[in-house]
Amino acid sequence: MVGSKRFTESYILGEILTQTLADSGRAAQHRQGLGNTGILEQALASGAVDLYPEYTGTIVRELLKQEGNPALDELNQKLAQRALKAAVPFGFNNTYALAMTAAKARELRISKISDLFRTGAPKLAFGLSHEFLQRADGWPALSKAYGAAGMTPTGLDHGLAYDAVAAGRVDVIDVYSTDAKLGRLGLTVLEDDRGFFPKYDAVVLMRAAVDPGPLAKLTNSVDAATMIAMNAEVELDGRSFAETARKFLAGGFASNRAAAASGAAGTNAVASVPTRGAKASLIERIFAPDFGRLAAQHLLLVFGSLVIAVALGVPLGVAAWRWPRLEPFLLGAVAILQTIPSLALLAFLIALVGSIGVVPAVIALFLYALLPIVRNTHAGLQSVSGEMAQAALSLGMTARQALRHVQLPLAMPTLLAGIKTAAVINVGTATMAAFIGAGGFGERIVAGLAVNDSDVMLAGALPAAALALIVQLGFDLAERWAGGGRPR
Repeated sequence: MVGSKRFTESYILGEILTQTLADSGRAAQHRQGLGNTGILEQALASGAVDLYPEYTGTIVRELLKQEGNPALDELNQKLAQRALKAAVPFGFNNTYALAMTAAKARELRISKISDLFRTGAPKLAFGLSHEFLQRADGWPALSKAYGAAGMTPTGLDHGLAYDAVAAGRVDVIDVYSTDAKLGRLGLTVLEDDRGFFPKYDAVVLMRAAVDPGPLAKLTNSVDAATMIAMNAEVELDGRSFAETARKFLAGGFASNRAAAASGAAGTNAVASVPTRGAKASLIERIFAPDFGRLAAQHLLLVFGSLVIAVALGVPLGVAAWRWPRLEPFLLGAVAILQTIPSLALLAFLIALVGSIGVVPAVIALFLYALLPIVRNTHAGLQSVSGEMAQAALSLGMTARQALRHVQLPLAMPTLLAGIKTAAVINVGTATMAAFIGAGGFGERIVAGLAVNDSDVMLAGALPAAALALIVQLGFDLAERWAGGGRPR
């Protein structure tokens, strides 16, 4: 199982690894866009992922919590304590950097990072990726190294930051040195004059038991110029991650390596990227070959969690109605669950269950679905008059029989309304499950965010919205039947 993070380069390298393993006869599957380093670390530890592309600087600072730039052998001695190893160095260094538009840099006479924080420097708007804001080798340490304490940058998705700086909504963003848009948008990469950023040599991080042999041919196969060109094919020319990886493995980027070898890599590698070719229409993207798979995964997430929520939520609602002393505790508990941010809950559940994918996603969706089901079950039973229950008891029914045959059927319209609300909410919330490899239409939304492609995002958002409408219509019809009506 191959993993990748949520940015273009990681997707591409993940596809290269997956296709290389498949070409060698190994069964391989790519779980795309699994979020940040912490989630992938847990995925490796649990065995949900066997390997993924990573960077030495990230390994040292984020995983090992150390400093310096150790050689690969030294790095592996430290990783062995975690049953991990780094292998297959790709051959390029993709370091972090700060960048701003060339026009703004010239206007303010800024060429180095220290210029941003010098005495009398103008107040600038920083738009930094969420991971960079939290990383040990990110903003917290950089602000101390350059004396920028007290500043509060805005968190931006990496895929959206380039458009934001080009439009002037922010002045400074964090970038990767192999980003395709640096040259196309005319950005100036600021000199790291205090040597803060470490080397980020691209490698494959894997569990210790994994044999890297089938991947050995990828060693030193990618230089910076080639990586920039591959990123450009996806972000600027609209190619898929899989197509770009396939082209690389077929030798389609040899000219970029030749340019680098002749000393022309730097600016030419960016400036010579081809113009955007003909793209698939939105309809074609929506009904791409993966549509059936994503739809099945999304339905599994929504209705798998809904069934569990109904099985537990209805009894909890009945308990809150039958024993009034329990009501504030039960309703309060399910209300609190609803307030937990979805990504935080997913990360917690990954650690709790020890895996990524469908299991923690279904548990999270089940927890979010409880509130409307429990509340509506309680409200529906309260709306049934006491006389109806007394009549049932007078006919010789037990309290349990009265509940099953009289009170619950009369409360059914309200109960179904709660189940409908939970189902519709889950259709939207299920898109977040793509961040932990559970699939569904959110997979397209996450990929679209990574490359800032609105068509890719819409190809995931529109089917999810349509599914929500279909689910609501289905429950509306069920409510009419339960209320004694008939669909016209």
